[in-house]
Amino acid sequence: MIKIGHIELGEFPLLLAPMEDVSDPPFRYLCKLFGADLTYTEFISSEGLIRDAAKSVKKLDFTEFERPIGIQIVGYNIDSMVRAAKYAEEADPDLIDINFGCPVRKVVSKGAGAGILKDIPKMVRMTEAVVKATRKPVTVKTRLGWDENSKNIVEVAAQLQDTGIAALTIHGRTRAQLYKGTADWTLIGEVKNNPHITIPIIGNGDIDGPVKAMEMKNKYGVDGIMIGRGSYGNPWIFRDIKHFMDTGELFPRPDISERVKVCMMHLEKSVSWKGERTGILEMRKHYSGYFKGYPNFKAFRIRLMNALTERDVMEILEEIRGTYEI
Repeated sequence: MIKIGHIELGEFPLLLAPMEDVSDPPFRYLCKLFGADLTYTEFISSEGLIRDAAKSVKKLDFTEFERPIGIQIVGYNIDSMVRAAKYAEEADPDLIDINFGCPVRKVVSKGAGAGILKDIPKMVRMTEAVVKATRKPVTVKTRLGWDENSKNIVEVAAQLQDTGIAALTIHGRTRAQLYKGTADWTLIGEVKNNPHITIPIIGNGDIDGPVKAMEMKNKYGVDGIMIGRGSYGNPWIFRDIKHFMDTGELFPRPDISERVKVCMMHLEKSVSWKGERTGILEMRKHYSGYFKGYPNFKAFRIRLMNALTERDVMEILEEIRGTYEI
């Protein structure tokens, strides 16, 4: 049984990664429905949170159905991160997560996210301060290092564990790689097999289905897997991986009727939570995943990307169902 603090997550938990404009309440609901063991909010700016910025505060929203859930915070100032952790704690998540992995320039340029990988002593001090500031379990998500010449995650993981964190998620790329190339799980395995490490080690990077998940589990011995881009338009990935690990058989892929039904549910929840315009815009990144592999889909995709009202999207989805239904 894998535990993060007091949270029991089963024998081999599958986690939904915190992703900006993706892992919002509508999408977390669907991933939970299909078997995600732990979900995270989109990352929340510590500066935005302590200033009561509406966008940051809204990201604290979650429902009881989504539990267990972690609120992820990101920032460059230790005092602000401490205050943000206390603010987030008031929303009563199951844990607080620190983002030391986001590679986006606007985050990194401030020394936040993966930017802190150039200042490991500060990274450790910040983690220790956040751990001391909250009664909630604190976890960290980070990368192998800043670049190819500084893959120091084995040493850094031991230092982070010594601050009192409850678990560590490692993305198998450096900041310099962004999301390019192939994730290297070798060092994730080294961290997991370091006799000094006693906290759960979660692997992340390039998990796109059951076979890859099983391979990483068996080869590197991680305690669980976090799934990011592989879940886009594919909340079934959690169900599929669990079924494969339990039975050794691949779960049948959802037919067009289920795909349309779940996509509609996603759209409804997105519009309900964000309003029609934003809800529709932020659904667009999911359509390719929902209907991946369907022939001659380009015309439908263009229409979906250009539709501006919920009613229009729903009508197109009904057309898609009718076109591809056997």
